[in-house]
Amino acid sequence: MGAVKGKRMPRAVREQQMMDAAVQTFGQRGYRAASMDEIAELAGVSKPLVYLYLNSKEELFTACIRREARALVEAVRAGVEPGLPADRQLWDGLRAFFTHAAENPDAWSVLHNQARTHGEPFAAEVSAMREEIVAFVTYLIGSAAREAACDPDLADREVAGLAHALVGAAESLAGWGNATPGVSAKETAATLMNFAWEGLENLMRGQRWAPSSRP
Repeated sequence: MGAVKGKRMPRAVREQQMMDAAVQTFGQRGYRAASMDEIAELAGVSKPLVYLYLNSKEELFTACIRREARALVEAVRAGVEPGLPADRQLWDGLRAFFTHAAENPDAWSVLHNQARTHGEPFAAEVSAMREEIVAFVTYLIGSAAREAACDPDLADREVAGLAHALVGAAESLAGWGNATPGVSAKETAATLMNFAWEGLENLMRGQRWAPSSRP
């Protein structure tokens, strides 16, 4: 038994184990309230070992943000199958986004509650992730516009603005869905798709909303 207990674990595996514990602690306790003692205890290691591997609480938090941001982006990209109609790609991307957020609530809290409220450099890490997702959604909306042979007045700038709006709505809905019992990721994705796609279709056909001329 002693030989098994003392078996050395590869550094990369040990680091991921510590980061798993850190994400759980930061997500549930918050960055300021979380302590390295708690993280070490949850990971089953000594606090000096956490410092040896990850240097400081700030660096550990940054590493967690980067890991979870990368996982979210990869989940969205993996959820979309190239070659399908643009509306199906957007639906699959939204469903992957909401599913990942729902299945990883501590990671979601780290990215969208903790990192954004504790200043630089944490907020910058999340912003970089968000821009990558926005770029991907911009591509999907642009593809949909090309498929629909859309109104030529739908400029690149407007497509980018729509992508930012859609991602912002997705982030807000993910937070609502995670906090609302009984709401599934599929339901949340359908809510946003129903809200967004009908308007996008009309816009791509040149059917634009305009304010009434009456005062």
